[in-house]
Amino acid sequence: MEPWIAILLVGILAPLLSVGMYVLLGRSSGSFDNEKYTKDSMETRVFLNKEIGQLKEEVSSRISREYGELKNDVTTIVKTNNEHINNQITQFGQSIQLKLSTDFKELNDQIEKRLNDINKKVEERLTEGFKQTNETFQNIADRITKIDEAQKNIQQLSISIVDLQGVLTDKKTRGLFGEVQLKQLLSNTFGDREQLYKMQHKLSNDKMVDAVVYAPEPIGMISIDSKFPLENYNRMVDSALTDGERLDARKLFKSDVKKHIDAIASKYIILGETSDQAIMFLPAEAIFAEINAYHYELIDYAQQRNVMITSPTTLLSVLTIVEAIVLEAERNKHSKEMQLQISKLAQEFNRFKDRWGKLNRDIDALADDVKKINTTSDKITKSFDSIASVQLVPLPEFVDSEEN
Repeated sequence: MEPWIAILLVGILAPLLSVGMYVLLGRSSGSFDNEKYTKDSMETRVFLNKEIGQLKEEVSSRISREYGELKNDVTTIVKTNNEHINNQITQFGQSIQLKLSTDFKELNDQIEKRLNDINKKVEERLTEGFKQTNETFQNIADRITKIDEAQKNIQQLSISIVDLQGVLTDKKTRGLFGEVQLKQLLSNTFGDREQLYKMQHKLSNDKMVDAVVYAPEPIGMISIDSKFPLENYNRMVDSALTDGERLDARKLFKSDVKKHIDAIASKYIILGETSDQAIMFLPAEAIFAEINAYHYELIDYAQQRNVMITSPTTLLSVLTIVEAIVLEAERNKHSKEMQLQISKLAQEFNRFKDRWGKLNRDIDALADDVKKINTTSDKITKSFDSIASVQLVPLPEFVDSEEN
């Protein structure tokens, strides 16, 4: 509580307490005078009113003065606080502006760096994409060129097929075609080893077979003859013909194949001269597949006549087997000679082993002698070194006794 407020309360309460005490004392003494009390009350009231008026004026003055001072203090404090707040706001704004500028610059640098990286990657991707696109276009151009070349080749092949069809329509030219293909297969399998095969071989019955293969015993010489039953096969698979015509062609085709089998069995299998089996070579894989898929009775018929029906693929397998048999026979033929040479080589190796052992012992003895000589040399060297390191002591001079 403010001091002046306490003094003011004391000034107001003191007269009231005095009047109260006076009334109480008067009543307690029994001599309470009402008139006097009234008079005193009036005086007290006047006094109190006067005191209260003075106190009011003093309180008002004091309040006005205190309010003015408080207002000035508050104004000063507010002004000071405003200036401080303004300074802090200014500093805060400056720091924020500096921070924002720094962050914006860093962000701008990062964005610029990121954009540069993105631009670089985009350029690399575009360059790579253009490169791949160019390569793709180049490949497409190459493919188109190859397609044009292939189309030209196809056109040329079509012309060749037409020519081939024209060639194959004649029996003689078909026979030559089969013989050339047979020779090519034999050459590819055996190379230039003509001791394994022969083209156009004449047998003892004056029959000329297209080729023979010389297999080791007990197989012997195998006759191979090329056959090309094409006319009735083409009619059999020609969809332009009626079912009846194709059925007739099918029967004729089977008859043609059987005639070829009989001809090979009767002409090119000779007891004691050739193998007991012969090979019929079909130059067309389609005809061979037709027989194996739909005419298995022809396969049985050929087996009964000891004739093996082959195509270019199967004949190549047969020739490869024959080559392996020939090589194995040659190895068996020379196996005794190889064993003899190996035995001689073993003897020479044993002789070499004995001589090497003797030479090794001589080398060991020579090494021992060298070691002993080195030991003796070291001893002699040490002796010379010790002799060279000895210092001779000078003899004392002798004085003639006559001079003494």
